[in-house]
Amino acid sequence: MNDGKVRQRDRKMSHLPEIIQATFFMTSCMKRNRQNPDQYRQGATILEFAVVAPILFLCFFAAFEFCRVAMIKHTADNAVYEGCRKAIIPGGTSREATNETRRIMNTLGVTDFKITVSPQTIRPTTRQVTVRIEVPLSSNSFVPNQFVTGNEIVRELTLYREGVQ
Repeated sequence: MNDGKVRQRDRKMSHLPEIIQATFFMTSCMKRNRQNPDQYRQGATILEFAVVAPILFLCFFAAFEFCRVAMIKHTADNAVYEGCRKAIIPGGTSREATNETRRIMNTLGVTDFKITVSPQTIRPTTRQVTVRIEVPLSSNSFVPNQFVTGNEIVRELTLYREGVQ
């Protein structure tokens, strides 16, 4: 504001008490300074982001981890089924069942698991075959283990052999 306008405003307000004059002056300055409202909003935006971002990232990583667990669970189901199918056909061995189960689990990138085929030696008279897999989630996680630490997925399937009387 130039000096002429200030003096003119002061003459108009000379009859008002000083406290009212000061209030009027401050509000007029505030209106003048708020020509760019985004400038004052920037601090609020940063603060809101600082509060919301950790919660948002926590939800994102939790969802990502639970999807990973679901993928491991369904892959383990499929792996024991396919491994068992390899063992129940005539001439099938427990080594073939283990290799097939391992192959399917490796397609997902799961490397730490334990496969058990029962019986270890499949004879022509063996009536049923059981394949069991144990997958510890803490060592097969993409993100730091905060959600599934200490848990493991265990899947087991028993099928009757083909051609056994």
